[in-house]
Amino acid sequence: MSWTERFTLPVCMLCLLLPHGLFAQRLPAGPSELVLPSGTPVELQSVQTISSARARKGDRVSFVVTKDVQAEGFTIIDAGARAEGSVIGRKGKRPLGMGGNLIIKLDSVELTTGESVALVARKEFKGRSHTIRMGVAMAITAAIYLPAAPAFILSRGRDSTVLKGTELTAYTHNDASVEVASLPLARENVSALNEMLKMLPSRVTNAEGREGDMINLIFQAKEEDLQEAFAHAGWVKVEKSKRLIVWHLLWQRKRYTKLPMDRLYVFGRAQDYSYALPDPLSIVARRHHLRIWKTGQVADGVPLWVAAATHDVSIHLVKRKFRLFHRIDPNVDAERDFIAGNLWEAKRLTREEYVNCPEPVSGAQTATGQPYYSDSRMLLLELYPGVSTIAEATQITSKLP
Repeated sequence: MSWTERFTLPVCMLCLLLPHGLFAQRLPAGPSELVLPSGTPVELQSVQTISSARARKGDRVSFVVTKDVQAEGFTIIDAGARAEGSVIGRKGKRPLGMGGNLIIKLDSVELTTGESVALVARKEFKGRSHTIRMGVAMAITAAIYLPAAPAFILSRGRDSTVLKGTELTAYTHNDASVEVASLPLARENVSALNEMLKMLPSRVTNAEGREGDMINLIFQAKEEDLQEAFAHAGWVKVEKSKRLIVWHLLWQRKRYTKLPMDRLYVFGRAQDYSYALPDPLSIVARRHHLRIWKTGQVADGVPLWVAAATHDVSIHLVKRKFRLFHRIDPNVDAERDFIAGNLWEAKRLTREEYVNCPEPVSGAQTATGQPYYSDSRMLLLELYPGVSTIAEATQITSKLP
């Protein structure tokens, strides 16, 4: 046996006997836990309507998470998870025109592991007060008939109402350690449209929380392009103030095209835009109209908006309320499709696509009790970039080398 062979054999045997770690370097193991830092924002929506007229101190309230909370490639809090809290303060509407108020505090939110972490969120919601209006009414009444003026002291403001879908941001209270093995991977290439639809209610509400018109349109457009498209198609923005209705009706009569619309709510917010397309033969009684809300979601760099569209066909008097209301065409799908056709004719659409409602609406009533029916589909309309957007893009392109 050669010297090399005699030396190699013991070395080989020694290799087998020595710990393997001396000859092979292992990759470092990943962390077994992740820390969710205190102060991490958690975006929420209320899942029920809460009113100071019925709520009591200590009542439990629920919110739902609207956006995944992620860290280091994992989802720690899922969109759709529940957050819990309670009513910690409540006052009903009071004399002297004072409105009610509610104070809500969020306590905890559920993690994807099934555990809960504490939250910090305290929000006060105030009902509208009529104190100034009451004072003015007292002054006018006192000038005409003094003994009647004190009666206005008994007038009350409005109840405070937290509408279903009201948005709120809470924050985690303390650092929380979570085992990585129990966490799902963060979702990639998530569709902004699908995420928006998950949290979108099928119907709007009025200020008291009563459900009404269905949401039947989605717009994908920049804000300036949205406004430009409707202006180009002949639509008008209606008045926001109802106080001027009588004045305009007296002076403009049938030429008054900007008759205000009631405020309706999505995400706990009144509409951002109200558009009308009046009938030239009956401007006040008949008009196509829609309300539009921002969603906060962006698809391919372009904001998403939702809208509720109906067609006013006449005016009727509700005797029990002594108020005039527009009567609508119950076929709300026809109005949805009319708006799409109107924007196509104005050459403002690049794409249209039907989308199923998150909660099907085949038949329902408006907030004023008028029935309507639908095939339960919304229409997604992608608007053509307006002149201002194209000019802006041209300027940017011309500056590139």
